[in-house]
Amino acid sequence: MDPEFLTFRKFNDPALASDLIALLDENNIEYETEQNSLVGNPLLVSGGEATEEWTIKLRQPDFDKVNTLLVADEAKAIDEVEKDYYLFDFTNEELKDVLIKADEWSAFDFALARKLLKERGINIDDREIETIKNERIDELKKPEESQTSWVVIGYICAIVGGILGIFIGWMMWRFKKTLPNGERVYAYTDGDRKQGKRIFIIGVVVFALAAIQKIFGDGYY
Repeated sequence: MDPEFLTFRKFNDPALASDLIALLDENNIEYETEQNSLVGNPLLVSGGEATEEWTIKLRQPDFDKVNTLLVADEAKAIDEVEKDYYLFDFTNEELKDVLIKADEWSAFDFALARKLLKERGINIDDREIETIKNERIDELKKPEESQTSWVVIGYICAIVGGILGIFIGWMMWRFKKTLPNGERVYAYTDGDRKQGKRIFIIGVVVFALAAIQKIFGDGYY
């Protein structure tokens, strides 16, 4: 069975989504797209901002390949960048940080940061880039720190029969994050995941009992 499609990039600008799709088509890479409205979520939409979001999904084995293609594609344009572009004011350490945390920056910024470092006498070759990438993946694989407050809130909500308790429990137990290379790992520690499973089960049981009591209780009147 083929690997599932996972979210690779999200855009609120259709032109940027189209650019990526064109690159994928050019290199015969399979993908899926989704278009979602943000209108129903006031946290994501404010005055004058985009109300649509385009999601591009790839199979996990293609993540690294597409990231490399994006950097190579953007490298063609870095010679034309204006000298007032903000990366020109970055220190060497700040530029290195762009390379280390490439997942937080655009492919263009990554390519330009590497070029600027080279011009300043700091040449980081492909082998070093691969090492940096692997170290970053190892860092991102680490689960979130212990979620003590959410555990407490989750138990309280589950015991009183609230849907929020079930949601918190499920998130802590089953939620996975997608890494820049497409790998998916559990977001929380084993201990928190066990707590999340208990919260989820308690929440479901309490909610079901409350529903049964309401149904049969109402039947007496």
